[in-house]
Amino acid sequence: MTHALAAAPAARTGQDSVGLLRLYRAELRWIFRRPRTLAVLGLLALIPVIIGVALTLVDASETRGGEDGALLASAVNNGFVLPVAALTMTLALLLPLASAMAGADAIAGEAAHGTLRGWLIAPVGRGRLLAIKAFGVATVSAIAVLAMTFTGFATGLIISGTDSMFTLTGSTLSVWDALGRILLVAAWVILQLWAVGAVALAISAFTEHPMLVVASVLAGTIVFTILGVLDAVSWLHPFLLNENWSQAPASVLMDPLDTTLLGEGALRAACYIAIGLSIAYARLTTRDG
Repeated sequence: MTHALAAAPAARTGQDSVGLLRLYRAELRWIFRRPRTLAVLGLLALIPVIIGVALTLVDASETRGGEDGALLASAVNNGFVLPVAALTMTLALLLPLASAMAGADAIAGEAAHGTLRGWLIAPVGRGRLLAIKAFGVATVSAIAVLAMTFTGFATGLIISGTDSMFTLTGSTLSVWDALGRILLVAAWVILQLWAVGAVALAISAFTEHPMLVVASVLAGTIVFTILGVLDAVSWLHPFLLNENWSQAPASVLMDPLDTTLLGEGALRAACYIAIGLSIAYARLTTRDG
């Protein structure tokens, strides 16, 4: 009898935990099995190609005015500007949409399908759960940006050649110098999307409706954009996440390189990430289903 009791497996307790890497792999499998995730990533990767092909069919003088129009005009026959222009234009709406969708599916989506309760009652700490969800959203955001970056850079090289790496001040860069600056912009954009994803996770922790999360994030982005052009609330501009989203990436196109705007944007994004994840954690620690 004593030997039988000794051989019995120990009961599972709430202190048991599953390996973080194992949970992360499971989360990635769950994310990339969603057809909409693959569709969004594929469409984003095609955008620089479409822009590059379209610019070969028009004259630079035919592009519309404004910051986006000027940037597109500069991308004609310039393989260095093309990926930066594509990232800057999509950062206004499409890239935040991808991060918002990932954040909405991470918590609210699973709550809507009833799978989140399994996470909450499993021997997985709430902090570990939030970390896995945050890593999943961060991975989707990074893949989206890197896919656009490399398709844009490859399109620029194919269309304009390796001798088309010109800054807006007229200097010529080597292919590797241009790629380094483009990757700097990509890293900065990824950080901005991580901030959007953190906000989406915070909202997602309070609802079971994924579309409400997406709508809230996009509405916030639009409101921030409107506030950013109103001089009456200029005191608020330094606190808006999308402040200088249209100017900061273009700073790498100048020579000498000035990273002031990139640094300010990175600091704002880090603050939004800390606040968003803190709110999400506070909610998850009190959530039962």
